Amino acid sequence: MSSDRKQSVALSSVFASAAMTIMKLVVGLMTGSLGVLSEAAHSLLDMGAAILTWFAVRIGDQPADERHPYGHGKVESVSALIETGLLFVTAAWIVKEAVTRLLAEAVAVESTWWSVGVIVVSILIDIGRSRALFKVAKETGSQALEADALHFSSDILSSTAVLVGLGLVWLGWPKGDAVAALGVAGFVTLAGWRLGSRTIDVLVDAAPQGIAERIEEVAAAVPGIARVELVRARPAGPVVFAEVVIKVGRTLHLEQVEALRHAVIAHLAAKLPEVQPVVIAEPLALSDESIAETVRVLAAARDLSVHHVGVAAIGDRPHLSFDMEVDESLTIVAAHAIASELETALTAELGAEVTIDTHIDPRRATDFSGTAPTGDRLSEVQAAVARAAAEDSLVESVHHLEAQEREDGLYVSFHCLFPDLAPIGQVHQATVRLEHRLRDSVHGISRVVVHAEPTSDGIEAMRA
Repeated sequence: MSSDRKQSVALSSVFASAAMTIMKLVVGLMTGSLGVLSEAAHSLLDMGAAILTWFAVRIGDQPADERHPYGHGKVESVSALIETGLLFVTAAWIVKEAVTRLLAEAVAVESTWWSVGVIVVSILIDIGRSRALFKVAKETGSQALEADALHFSSDILSSTAVLVGLGLVWLGWPKGDAVAALGVAGFVTLAGWRLGSRTIDVLVDAAPQGIAERIEEVAAAVPGIARVELVRARPAGPVVFAEVVIKVGRTLHLEQVEALRHAVIAHLAAKLPEVQPVVIAEPLALSDESIAETVRVLAAARDLSVHHVGVAAIGDRPHLSFDMEVDESLTIVAAHAIASELETALTAELGAEVTIDTHIDPRRATDFSGTAPTGDRLSEVQAAVARAAAEDSLVESVHHLEAQEREDGLYVSFHCLFPDLAPIGQVHQATVRLEHRLRDSVHGISRVVVHAEPTSDGIEAMRA
């Protein structure tokens, strides 16, 4: 819909410019007024510029494609730049003719009511067209329409200067018409300079005044953003493409970071709809990051898994300990080198006063193959699980027992019911006791998994 409005108002400007050109040219030739003729030339230029604008908005509104990933918006800027050149050419011609007449001994200029009338009519048309063009240009952000509106606005002032010149001719000073023409040239040059400056800024990707600050302000207001590191903006027609680099806490998960990125994009769309941003999130160590979080972040950056992270005070120094998992096929030399590299990185961030102990765990394969226990092996496991559960007062019952003979030994897993209000710390201790009892009772166990669950949920699961 906005594209249709832009094309409609641009086409109406073509017809308006054509009508004014014909009127001014006829009257200028009849009266010999350079001021009126210069206005005719100016209107002829406006007609050419309006035609160019009409084509520019049609092309500029086309969607992005493979060759033009940022769209075709800069076609409007090219159109405005061509109009700027035409303005300067017209101003130079007017100045040349005006100076020639000022230096001549006699100048024949006739001031008539129809010469005044055509200028008054053109002023009224210019006022209507400039308002319509500025309105649509502001609503759509069209630089081509703004350039066209600027032409019509400058025509109002230049036409007023022509009226003054005709008045001077009527008062008996024929060369006043040439002086008025110089005034027209001045207005045309000023309009060309302003339009050219803005157009060149767009073509060289100069960011619109204050847009980077507004983007930064909107992005920084999103909760969870530590700071906005960088904003780059470049205009393309009515659209401003922006690259926004934000800093977020490095302990956030990927899904949380992605949610923050989308939140920034949504805020910018609501506050600055002309901006099409690309938001890049970078990690940042926040001042409130805990030691345990630092360990996990640095380990994850090295594709390492850690658990049992603990921080304590030994003497007057903080002490850090954790378990680090490495591939079970590594030698002790290779595994220790990995642990040492992680400890060095932690010392660089936490300070040399922190002592670090790393327990190295083998990371077993995630894909297993095995067979069902043979002979009395399964009965032996079932009896051992039942005895271990009966010996622990916190355990209410066990179910869903599974067993499998694997390459590294016997795998055993079962579900264990605990009272609904039992503290999780006590539940964990009970599962550890169950595991130890099973290992003592059954030879060859390599892995025990105790799935703890509250009694209320477990009963429903067993019924199902």
